[in-house]
Formats: sequence, structure tokens, C-alpha cells
Amino acid sequence: MKFIGITGGVGAGKSAILSYIKSHYNAKVVLADDLAKTLMEPGQECYEAIRRVFGEYDVFSEDGAIDATAMAQVMFSNPSLREQMNHIVHPAVKQAVTAQVAQEREKGELDYFFFEAALLIEDHYDELCDELWYIYTSEENRRARLKAGRGYSDEKITSIFASQLPEDEFRKHCKVVIDNNGAPEEAFANIRKILD
Repeated sequence: MKFIGITGGVGAGKSAILSYIKSHYNAKVVLADDLAKTLMEPGQECYEAIRRVFGEYDVFSEDGAIDATAMAQVMFSNPSLREQMNHIVHPAVKQAVTAQVAQEREKGELDYFFFEAALLIEDHYDELCDELWYIYTSEENRRARLKAGRGYSDEKITSIFASQLPEDEFRKHCKVVIDNNGAPEEAFANIRKILD
């Protein structure tokens, strides 16, 4: 089983690529964001540590669950809290995905295990994955997609782009680059060349 990390800027179309892989290959697809959400639920690994850091803030609903919108606002206005949150969640996500990969390798049923994360390179997943893939889409196309698909303003898009790695960094660390600027079928054909 090959363990492949997938990354790329926001709006690059990673979801469509992963959806295609999931439906056409004997592969498991795990998204870092989904895994993080699970680990932050009451009774899960990160919950108590988050409760200790954010206890005084109004970010928990009546049942004790984390209110994602309120949490995002608090973290956006306080970089120190965002950093503390990352120190709690990122190592836990890494541990959880490593455990899942080990489990799947032991079962021996899958051909591929894909893991998508925005901070794949920053969090040194190159040390864990067999290879890293970069989904490349021009800033112009990503901006258009984010406006149309998510209703983001130009200011919001610019600030998100500024917080992400530049294209040459992605290319430097990733063995495979999937160009996702054209029709989806073009990117899918590229994937078939690599995986078939």
C-alpha cells in the first residue's frame, strides 16, 4: 500500500481530485480537517486540552461541543491562541493518521492511502508519506473558484493566499504535480497515467 500526501492552495480543486480517486481506485481518503474535527469532539483526544486553553471563551455550546464558528473568530483575532490550538491538534492528527496507515498496512487490503492536508509540508509529512502530490491551479483560477463556489471576497482570498506557501515551495517538496487548471477530465487522465 502506498501512502500518498496531497496538498495545494485553497481552491485548487483537491476535493474533486480525491473524490475521483476514491471512486476509481482501491484507496482510502482521509482529510486532515475531518480528522481534526473528530479529535476535537467531547471525549476525544484533544478535547480536554482545548477546554483548558479556551475555557474562558464563549466557544462551547450547551452540550459541551466546540462551536466551530465562535472558535474560528476567537483564533482569528488572537494568533497566540491559534498557535496553542495548532500545538494541540496537529500532533494528534499526525498520530491518528499514522495509526490508521499502520492499521491499513497490516490489513493489506488497500492499494493506496491518500491523506489531504493544507500544512502537509510545514508539518513534515514528507517524513511519513511515500510521496507527496501537489494539486496545482493558478491563483487566477483559484480566486475565480473561491468567489463562485464559496462567495469569498477579494480581501479574504488575498489574506488566505498570503498565509499559504508559494508555488515553488510546493513544487520543491512534492514528487507529483497534478495540473488542475483545465477541465476535470484532464486532471483525471493525468492521475490515471500515474496510478494505473
